Amino acid sequence: MRLDKFLQVSRLVRRRTLAHTLCEAGRVRINGAAAKPSAPVKLGDVITISRGERRLVAKVLAVPERLSPSQQLVEVLGRMSVEDLKSGTRDSGLGTR
Repeated sequence: MRLDKFLQVSRLVRRRTLAHTLCEAGRVRINGAAAKPSAPVKLGDVITISRGERRLVAKVLAVPERLSPSQQLVEVLGRMSVEDLKSGTRDSGLGTR
């Protein structure tokens, strides 16, 4: 699935056009590398979104085909922190740290 579509379907970003704009501005990274809107998203990828002072880091646990109920988002994304990235562990859930 394309990165801009994944960001919308996973509800990390509200609109696909905003996801596209963030990618074009270099504010979205996959596994530490700047990503284009058309970049493929795979299981296990670590997505980082920078918006001003805030940074969201999430690990892809599943790639949904379409928009799903918000209760299922925990199954799609894993909460990550800088320490988790260094040690290779993760918590379940979504959030900013």
